[in-house]
Amino acid sequence: MELNPKLPELREKAAALPLKPGCYIMRARDGTVIYVGKAKALKNRVSSYFHGSHNAKTEAMIANIDTFEVIIAKSEFEALVLENSLIKHHTPKYNILLKDDKGYPFVRLDVKSRYPRFSIASRRAKDGAEYFGPFGSRGNTKAALEMLLKALKLPTCSRRFPRDLGKERPCLNHHMGVCDAWCRGVLTEEDYRARVDEAVMVLKGRGRELTARLTERMNEAAEELRFEEAARLRDTVKALALLETRQTVLNKGASDTDALGVFSGQVKSAFAVLHYVQGQLLAKDCELFDDPLGEPAESLSLLARQYYGDADLIPSRVLLPAETEDMEELQQFLTEKAGHAVAVTVPQRGMYREFLTAAADNAREESERNTTATERVSKTAQWLGEALGLAAPPERVESFDISNTGADDVVASMVVFVGGRPKKSDYKKFKMKTVEGQDDYGSMREAVGRRFARYVAGDPGFSALPDLLLIDGGDKHATVAKETLDALGVTVPIFGMVKDDRHRTRALVTPEGREISIQANPAAFAFIGNIQEETHRFAIEYHRSLRSRRVKKSGLDGIPGVGEKRKAELLRKFKSIKAIEAASLEELAAAVPQNAAKAVYEHFHKEEREEEP
Repeated sequence: MELNPKLPELREKAAALPLKPGCYIMRARDGTVIYVGKAKALKNRVSSYFHGSHNAKTEAMIANIDTFEVIIAKSEFEALVLENSLIKHHTPKYNILLKDDKGYPFVRLDVKSRYPRFSIASRRAKDGAEYFGPFGSRGNTKAALEMLLKALKLPTCSRRFPRDLGKERPCLNHHMGVCDAWCRGVLTEEDYRARVDEAVMVLKGRGRELTARLTERMNEAAEELRFEEAARLRDTVKALALLETRQTVLNKGASDTDALGVFSGQVKSAFAVLHYVQGQLLAKDCELFDDPLGEPAESLSLLARQYYGDADLIPSRVLLPAETEDMEELQQFLTEKAGHAVAVTVPQRGMYREFLTAAADNAREESERNTTATERVSKTAQWLGEALGLAAPPERVESFDISNTGADDVVASMVVFVGGRPKKSDYKKFKMKTVEGQDDYGSMREAVGRRFARYVAGDPGFSALPDLLLIDGGDKHATVAKETLDALGVTVPIFGMVKDDRHRTRALVTPEGREISIQANPAAFAFIGNIQEETHRFAIEYHRSLRSRRVKKSGLDGIPGVGEKRKAELLRKFKSIKAIEAASLEELAAAVPQNAAKAVYEHFHKEEREEEP
């Protein structure tokens, strides 16, 4: 990642900040607000951005900072509230932002219209309309409202009355039996109002009362031989009964407990909220993001404040999967917004912990279901390109590794990944020709040199240049590779693969020694790990095949009682034929049985015996 040229100036400015709570506002060169954050101690928090390493998203943000300003707050709670307001006002590029207003939706009825229509609203407004709710999730509320309107055969199309009365033929809804074709103008405005009143009864939780009333009217119509009207009422009663059994959202209020879950996926991350009433799941809301959310504690507080910030109703209990630094301030914030006590807790066991597990599972499922394999590869390449400061996401990646057993059969492998997948037809293997003994740096220099010398010579089998060259090892291995390419006049981005104590690549390192951590991105971590393992596997297989051939045809051939197994045991112990020849009988007997050891010793000391008098 390209360093910000203004870092020294920004560091100096941050070092002069006070150790007080407040908010900081990062701005780009054009003055645009790109990030807003809060801090218990402004000096410490802001300074942390300009020292050390960060994940790719934060590095990208830092590279774009031209200046920053701070607002000192009286308390951590005031800083929390201020941060929420500033993010809502500026919608900064690098902050986590919910796309839409969330929380509990309402059903709105435009009572001022001659033909009032129902719609979904995020909150009550002082506009003269009538509001019902709040209900469960937006999706469930919308589905339930559509079912209700179809049950009562009210219009759900885009036509508006009285403007469109009699202008067009009835649409498909009428032919499907879910609308009484109000557009024809046959039914009166009073008929429409009466039907709307019936819908209002259901929205107010009086659905059973309406069903009983309609059943009575149906029976009366049947007795008076008004069979068409009786059939219509019968269909309405059935539809309302189906609505009641399939969807309870319209006669339930908001939940008493919300469980929050987050999942940081390879491509898409997700934030899920499950609404519970008396232990029963009522509904779910979920938001997808195109960037990793990072650690739950880092994003939960901000997401919760955005989610409930404009809500008309907040539950009495909000469950978080992890502690946040501002638990008390968040609880105070929600309590003041709700107008009643709100408990923010992190349960460790029991029913509430199960709610959190369900929320996490829902977040993960939403993320994975909405992510394709192509998106995973593309997003991983994009992240790598940004993290490593490449001109574009790497399409072709080549990787080198060295394998040897002592000084014999030193080999190098080159594996190739294209579009995130191994391209085995492009794999190459090199047996060292110029390097003597165990010299990893020299071996790497020879292998990389031979590969790219063939490119310079125009060899068709080596004609493709990689977008990214990975070298198994640290910065010194990467430096050797860079020096080799520089001598050939070839420019390719080069990084070493730095391993952790479990032999997994934890970071990539430049030839200059700057490490870029990949552990914060699970997809990149897995991708680089796969490349490392494949490179190592290919090198080991080539090395073993050479050693096996050497064992089969070596200085040990023709020794009585020494077969392939004994040859392998001797080479594993002594590493080379020369060392076996120099070994004493006792040393040989420590590796193989006495009779085989004696045969080997006599084989190599035959001339000595013949010279004895």
